[in-house]
Amino acid sequence: MNPSPVDSAPDPTGAPSPSAPSPARRLFTLSFIALFFELMVIRWVPSEVRLVAYYANLMLVSSFLGLGIGAILANRGWQLFRLFPLFLAVDIGFLVALGGVSLPGSAGELRLSMVDHRALNYLALFLVFSLNALVFVPLGEQIGLQFQRLPPLRAYVWDLLGSLAGTLAFGLFSLLHFSPVAGVAILIALVVVSDASARRARALALYALVFTAVVWSGQRDTMWWSPYYFITVRENRVKIDPTQQPGVGKAWFDEVRVSAPPANLGTMADPPLYSVRVNQDFYQMHGTVDPSRYTAGSVQQQLVAGHRAQYELPYRVIGQPARVLILGAGGGMDVETALLRGAQRVDAVEIDPVIPRLSARFNAAQPYANANVVLHIGDARAFLQKNRDLFDLVVFGHLDSQALFSYGNSLRLDGYTYTVEGFRAAFARVAPGGLLSVSFSVGQEWLAQKFTQMITLATGAEPLIYVNTGTITFMASKNPHLAPPAQVGAWQLRRAANKPVDLATDDWPYLYLQKRGIPSDYALVIGGLLTLSVGALLAFRGRGFGRPDGHFLFLGWGFMLLQTKSIGDCSLYFGTTWLVTTIVIAGVLLMVLLANWVTQHFLRNFHPWLYLPLFLSLATVLAIPRETILAQELGWRVAWTLTIVPLPIFFAGLIFSSTFRESPQPALAFGANLIGAMLGGFCEYLGMWVGSQALGAIVASAYGLSLLCALGQRRAAKLPLPLGGISLHSAPP
Repeated sequence: MNPSPVDSAPDPTGAPSPSAPSPARRLFTLSFIALFFELMVIRWVPSEVRLVAYYANLMLVSSFLGLGIGAILANRGWQLFRLFPLFLAVDIGFLVALGGVSLPGSAGELRLSMVDHRALNYLALFLVFSLNALVFVPLGEQIGLQFQRLPPLRAYVWDLLGSLAGTLAFGLFSLLHFSPVAGVAILIALVVVSDASARRARALALYALVFTAVVWSGQRDTMWWSPYYFITVRENRVKIDPTQQPGVGKAWFDEVRVSAPPANLGTMADPPLYSVRVNQDFYQMHGTVDPSRYTAGSVQQQLVAGHRAQYELPYRVIGQPARVLILGAGGGMDVETALLRGAQRVDAVEIDPVIPRLSARFNAAQPYANANVVLHIGDARAFLQKNRDLFDLVVFGHLDSQALFSYGNSLRLDGYTYTVEGFRAAFARVAPGGLLSVSFSVGQEWLAQKFTQMITLATGAEPLIYVNTGTITFMASKNPHLAPPAQVGAWQLRRAANKPVDLATDDWPYLYLQKRGIPSDYALVIGGLLTLSVGALLAFRGRGFGRPDGHFLFLGWGFMLLQTKSIGDCSLYFGTTWLVTTIVIAGVLLMVLLANWVTQHFLRNFHPWLYLPLFLSLATVLAIPRETILAQELGWRVAWTLTIVPLPIFFAGLIFSSTFRESPQPALAFGANLIGAMLGGFCEYLGMWVGSQALGAIVASAYGLSLLCALGQRRAAKLPLPLGGISLHSAPP
């Protein structure tokens, strides 16, 4: 392939020194750093700054914005990479200073630990977005420079290889032992080793300051990192109001820091209870629910008895089930209750592998060590899809998640578990005469309505509803002769009012949203950040976007939404786990690499007919209902995912590579593509309104607009449209 004019043009920042790494190797390293750093901030920032908890997608969007602007600025000669240490120090310093700031409340969405709407909170969110974008600009500039020094497709290969390596490295890092301290250390080490300017005294001093700030931010508690959460554990110590008569009503638990449990926790009398906090908010209790472990008549015994009553409620209705399934087993209190009620086998499903390990340390009952307990680490919905056993009692523990399951998606970790189809799958695992029990800290009347109607639709009968302060338990029975008690301790049987609500389904898996639509605070934040992004882009671009820019922008727009949809589909088929997400992202990059290889070896020119297989494969993916795929055996689901789902990505990759090769300014084209990915990230929030499948129409529209831009560009340049067969050759171009 003949180099483009840009390939042979002098480097605006000066030619690299003989000792400098080759452009290919530097591009690989920079792409590795960008992906690793991008995934790290998406993983770390929501746990450090509660303000970002349900806006984690914005960290991805701002990263693309920064990389895109940097690539567009590559030919300005500004040498922004020398400012990377300063930008990083400002960004990390702001995040550490902002740690613990809570999220503003929302009338249309249930969130934990909300605060009232405050202008300062939204301003802080805008600053988090802007500073994260700023720190990626120097990386984008350097990536753009390497694109100018290499033939376009060769540069693209090294960029993809670096991105793939960064994705796999971070996936392994996150699954085995994630730590912000280690992550920042890896980032700094990579930058210092790969760039001579990063070894100057001022840069090293700033990096030392950044590392110290991250280490300091992690010293506030004894902590653990799971694939999903930042976890801390505190001991609950009973406090009694000295001005009141002793009793349960005047006592409460006060949390204190703890580093390790007593050595004899499993056998001691009056063992402590522990609070597990995730991302700085209360999540669950770890401890025994057996009152006999405590001094008779003590306040501790009465408090523990109150806890047990909550877990024991379904057993007071159904009796003594022999086999129990617990979804969201957590610290094991549900498991221990089943054992105390005489269960002969308990299958416990928990998505987070760290939680059971903490239970083994901090739960005095040691429920997971019992021979009658089988622990399954994985997604609850995926377990229901692959398991065919029947259970006398199926219990939904408090799965209410405090994290999003994917870096590019606004769906929560338990999204596909709490849907009509999820409840239907769970009820199918209930044996004749058995019971399904779902407990939830509802907090909102509309959410109680949603649960009631979803379970009714899934099971064919209105559930029993037991209400206590702060918690509601819904039960669906397969025993037509069941006579439920009107009251069980403090729990009273109620009937729910039947008000219209939008039900959570696999296509619209938003249990926590009151109704379809984008909540006002999301709209405010997204609209403001989009305005900020477009303004920054226009200021740095220097001129309006033309057809070539539009072509690559819409390709990035469609590709980002297509990748997000692929992650959502595969998570429904195989579980909303970080492992599934990492595998899908790696698979997408491999498919794009394959498309690039095919372009280099077999496609001489871009051909508009390449859009035909793209639209046909996209229509196939969208036309086959996801429930049809979900109903198939595991082997068929794997086959569909490996053969059909990647096809639109492959054909989109062919279009990008063949047009990118012809671009006279590859850095600008690459920057426009990243900006399009940013806009696609913003569009993902439309799923809250239209659902997952309808996003496919937006994907098709984006690719249609890219085709129109490409055709318009050819007409403007008076290039012939190759409407015949595709030109093939066997040698690299």
